[in-house]
Amino acid sequence: AGSPSLTQSRHSLHLGDCTAALARYGRERRRDLGLAAERLRLARRHLGRITGHVGAEDVLDIIFRDFCVGK
Repeated sequence: AGSPSLTQSRHSLHLGDCTAALARYGRERRRDLGLAAERLRLARRHLGRITGHVGAEDVLDIIFRDFCVGK
């Protein structure tokens, strides 16, 4: 139903978090590839929350957070 508006505070927050993760990626990519990869994963996740692309990890986070599986 069209592109999401960045005026929505949730979208703006996720975009800011994505930008921060990418900045950290730029600083860490030469020192530790594992941390750099994690920063890229976080950036992708924040963009996915804006665009509606949800991965399996997001679904599992919701299940464990909302349904207390394993307690």
